Order: sequence, then structure tokens, then C-alpha cells
Amino acid sequence: MQQLIHVLKTDKFALASVIFLALLAVLGLLVPLVPGLDPNYFNPNLLLEPAAPNWQHWFGTDDLNRDILLRAIYGGRISLLVGLMSISISVSVGTLYGLVAGYRGGMMDQWMMRFVDVMLAIPSIFLILSLQIILGPNMVTVVLVIGFTSWMGIARLVRAEVLSIKSRPFVVAAKARGIGTLSLLGKYILPHAISPVIVAATLGVGGAILAESVLSFLGLGVQPPHASWGNMLENSLAFMGQAPWMSIVPGVLITLTVLAFNFLGDAIQKVIGR
Repeated sequence: MQQLIHVLKTDKFALASVIFLALLAVLGLLVPLVPGLDPNYFNPNLLLEPAAPNWQHWFGTDDLNRDILLRAIYGGRISLLVGLMSISISVSVGTLYGLVAGYRGGMMDQWMMRFVDVMLAIPSIFLILSLQIILGPNMVTVVLVIGFTSWMGIARLVRAEVLSIKSRPFVVAAKARGIGTLSLLGKYILPHAISPVIVAATLGVGGAILAESVLSFLGLGVQPPHASWGNMLENSLAFMGQAPWMSIVPGVLITLTVLAFNFLGDAIQKVIGR
């Protein structure tokens, strides 16, 4: 923890990323608790057209007079939730797969890695879109599809670490004492193989948020009226010239969030590498 604090003190980008992500998470948790703040509310007595940023609506409104800032906060909550949940699935599947492949070795390892190669050869966006069309667009399927189509890189990382660790003296000694395979993997091998996974998972959250945004932009992710940064961008297409703030706000937030996770991943990598 002290090493991480030291890195954050010396790396201003990482520190800014932590502050930004913490602010995004706090707003996403607290704003829905405030009564009377409905991201889907619109006044039927007003003309249904975008309004420029003003003192009442700091980031303006969309074509239904809905507040852009409020919808962006709700969209951020969904994006972070999708990113964290999908990467949790990805890490779980990839870690288990890599552990088994690396520990067993031999032909089983070869066949398991060939399957990973086949999965990596399929364009990820094509695979994600195909599965999403089959399963239907909603938040649960977004999480599942992204999670189960992004575990291959983590599996290869874990497998490479396990191949290196399993021949070390402390693992050989544990085998000689008759420790079972599950205990050996869980207590001796996995803790030493988890470091690169943490970095990959941090970086992967940004990729998952991008994937969710693309799916929602194409109408295959979070469905209206629920707000997500992707469907906010899609809704802004018809008003790019008339109301540019409708696309600028979610676009900037997606960019900053992905950058923040990338900078945070770099900071964690510095800590682990020490």
C-alpha cells in the first residue's frame, strides 16, 4: 500500500485517474439516492428540443429536455458496473483456464492453447455482436458476452506464469509433502501468478467500458430509456450540428474513463514491478 501511495505521489496522471474514478463512483452511488432526480424526466409543457447549457442544466438537455449531466451520471454508473462485472467474469475464467493448462502441461496444455488461439483469431467485435444478437440486448447479456469473450489474454498470462512457477523449489517441496493439487494451485502457485492478472484486469475494465459503449451505440446494449454513454451518443447523432453538447459530454466521459483505467493500470504495474 505504501508503494502505491508513493507511485501516486510521483505520478500525477495516476493520481488524477484515481480521483476521477472515485468521483465518478461516488456520484453514481449517491445521486440515485437523492429524491426527485429522475434521468428520464421531461417536462411535457416545454418544446421538445435540445437546450444549450445554462444555470439550471449545466451540460444542457437532450431532444426530450432530459438533463444531460444527470443522464451522464447514471450512464457512468452503468458503464462502471458493466466494466467491473464483465472483467470479473473474464479474470475468473481466464485464471482458471490458465492454471489448468499450465499445471497439467503436455498434450492437454497444447490442445487448450490451440483453442485459445482459435478464439483469438475470431474478430472480437464480430463475436460480441453475434452473441448479443442471439441472446438479446440487455445489461445482463452485455456483461456475460463481454466477460466470456475477453478471457483469452488473461489465460495466456496465467499459463505462462504457472509454467515458470511450478518447477520452483517451494512448489516441488510442497508436492513432496503430499499436498493435494487444489491446495497446491490455490496456496502456492496462484498467489505468485496473480500479479500480471491484476494489471491486465485494470486495463481490461477500460476495454469492457468501450465494448459496452459500442454495443449501446449500435442498439445492442443497454436499452432506452435507461441511460448509458453509448446510447446517449447514438441519440446525439441527429443533433450533431444543432446540439453538439449531446455528443461531447458522453464522448469525453468515455475517453477520460478509459484513460483513467489505463493510467491506473500503469501505476499498479510500477508497484508490482518493484
